[in-house]
Amino acid sequence: MQSRPGVKRTSISLSIALALLPMSAIPLAYAAEPIDLGTVDASAAAGAYRPKEAAKGSASAVAPTQSSLLATQPQSIITREYIEQLAAPTAEYSAIVNIAPSLSGSAANGPGLSETKTTMRGFSDDQYNITFDGIPWGDTNNPAHHSTSFFPASVIGGAVVDRGPGNASNLGYATFGGTIALYSKKPSAEQGFSVLTSFGTWNTRLLAAAYESGRLANFGDATLQFNYNHLESDGYLTLNKIKSDNFTGKFQRPLGDATLLTLFASVNNIHYTQPDNSKGPTLAQVAAFGKNYVLNNDPTSFNYAGFNHTTKDTDFEYARVQSDLGSGWGIDNNLYTYAYNNQTISSTDPTGATAAGTKIGPVGNKDIPGIDKQNKYRVYGDIFKITKKMSIGTARAGLWYETSDTDRHQYDLDLTLGNIRDPRETKPAPVQNPSVLFDQQSKIKTTQPFVEFEWAAREGMTVTPGVKYVDITRSVDALVNQTTRLPQNTSASYHTALPFFTVNQQINPELAVYGQYAKGFQIPDLKSFYIADPTKNSSEPQLSTNYQLGIVGKADRLTWDADVYQINFKNKYVSNNLGGTAAAYINLGGVTYKGVEAQVTYVIGSGFSLYGNGSVNDAKSNETGKTISNAPLMTAAVGGLYSDGVWAASLMVKRTGEIRQSDYSATAPADYDYYQTKAYSNADLSLSYTMKNIGWNMKAVKLQLNVFNLFNTQDVMSISAGKTKPFDQYQYQAPRSAQVSAKVNF
Repeated sequence: MQSRPGVKRTSISLSIALALLPMSAIPLAYAAEPIDLGTVDASAAAGAYRPKEAAKGSASAVAPTQSSLLATQPQSIITREYIEQLAAPTAEYSAIVNIAPSLSGSAANGPGLSETKTTMRGFSDDQYNITFDGIPWGDTNNPAHHSTSFFPASVIGGAVVDRGPGNASNLGYATFGGTIALYSKKPSAEQGFSVLTSFGTWNTRLLAAAYESGRLANFGDATLQFNYNHLESDGYLTLNKIKSDNFTGKFQRPLGDATLLTLFASVNNIHYTQPDNSKGPTLAQVAAFGKNYVLNNDPTSFNYAGFNHTTKDTDFEYARVQSDLGSGWGIDNNLYTYAYNNQTISSTDPTGATAAGTKIGPVGNKDIPGIDKQNKYRVYGDIFKITKKMSIGTARAGLWYETSDTDRHQYDLDLTLGNIRDPRETKPAPVQNPSVLFDQQSKIKTTQPFVEFEWAAREGMTVTPGVKYVDITRSVDALVNQTTRLPQNTSASYHTALPFFTVNQQINPELAVYGQYAKGFQIPDLKSFYIADPTKNSSEPQLSTNYQLGIVGKADRLTWDADVYQINFKNKYVSNNLGGTAAAYINLGGVTYKGVEAQVTYVIGSGFSLYGNGSVNDAKSNETGKTISNAPLMTAAVGGLYSDGVWAASLMVKRTGEIRQSDYSATAPADYDYYQTKAYSNADLSLSYTMKNIGWNMKAVKLQLNVFNLFNTQDVMSISAGKTKPFDQYQYQAPRSAQVSAKVNF
């Protein structure tokens, strides 16, 4: 048996952090972050962390989403204030960013109580990047994400949804569709401690505590933050319980007058009771048990809760040094690591499609088959950036290097006999290890140098060309490979250059226009190795070409923006549908995405504001002309907000348009209309009252009521096709729920 990759919880970032701490003991003057890092970071500084010019009560101060006058592509900036007032206390990032135009996706188990795969303009979760403090993260088999596994709402300081590949320094394995950029909370200049407790529907309870050291004058103006988040809930879906704990710390320390050290660490543990196939019940199960049916208490059933559970452990750490070297030079180096460890025991068929007499083994054996599933990886990386400011503009260059080790397996189990390995054959030959579906190790190594120049072409105009070169090698070393169930030891490399060109013109202090041309890409999925001879695969990555135009307006009482886009996707990676040694993944066809988006906030006065956004999206296969799966035809949000300092309230309605379930390249089924998901809406209400300086060292006490899906609609959100129509699976909106919260600031 070959050795496993070292997927350890100890991180290189924390080791470096400990080595650097003695340096930070020297008391030095506080240094603000001095480095010009490009559009995404500039946008965060201009919105997610609140600019000084965003006066209290102005449109920029109250907008749930907005763009920046510096934008070079469509974006939605979401602030910490929005998260605290409108998002569920139990939320994770998907529930936060879902308010933005062209985004869709809701948790079937209740707000923040199950994973959500958010779509952006019809791009699926593995077709765009998600970053945290500029670091891209995601799965290593494909660049998908697990929304509940890393960062709860309590540790997120803001978000920027960039709908486009961004500039050359925008990094990740799927610049293809855009980036959801998450940011940690900005340190407070004052010391403080807060406790949040929340109780709600389905026995949901949350306890969170946060500590801010403030500026430590005797420790060189360093700041220290700690956050703890504990969540438990029975969930809306039957017996789908969830329990999670998150510990997060952030340390910042000036080193000299122009250098800032940041150390960050977040550790998360989450446990679900759910099947590995969590796509919802069939229509027959809905008729018999209700829309929330998933698990039961019958030990003779595939849906027995005792047979279906998952534990996930994750951690995410980085050590970052930013420094102004003088004469216009600056550097930024971010050394990081993160890990994901999914251990799942699950039955194999929650739909009931498998007949009782053929569940496993000889006819008449009623034992329940299941799987022991592991997906475990550790990622190490470093992002280095250097900038040079000149009278004619700013030059940026850098290098992203990352490597990952992954250990995945699935073993057949007999759940009835106590989760023992089952050697009886359940898959076709060839088979060397009958109870092993796959036992696979894989690696990814990527090197991406980049360069760009932000040219100050004339007053108010910046013109920014740039390019990044992608060099990725993916390798597999499997005792038993997935699908083929044969040994596999091979690798493949992918190379491409990704140019971009943007223009931003400030027409006046309140109005700007921009344009973007940019190439994006997506790394081929690991499934391309699940064939006899992967060397026959195409080596071309999936590519997108983006054309976008937009306008942004900002005034005291009004902030608004609008954009149009067209994205040409080519080199779609598909199977050639041949068997044996002729099987291969080839580049074929693609999709054309186009649409219009807008968002606006208007301050009426006396604490009242109106908000709205909308998008009309079109995503059609170049081969069939049909709308691709899971691509809503439109999205919209509308609502009102009120705040007078003591009372605050909001009512927000988000609508997701019709979704047509068809394949990129295959012709639609004869009953095509059957697979259309109608438009659905969610209305969320928030009401809070804040009392200040009430004694017992309490600076403020905030009481809050959140009601989700106020109008109690339970429409279909998605349909997953089964082997035959009776075994299609449906996910419905979770019904009306409420959470009552109290937050005390000391």
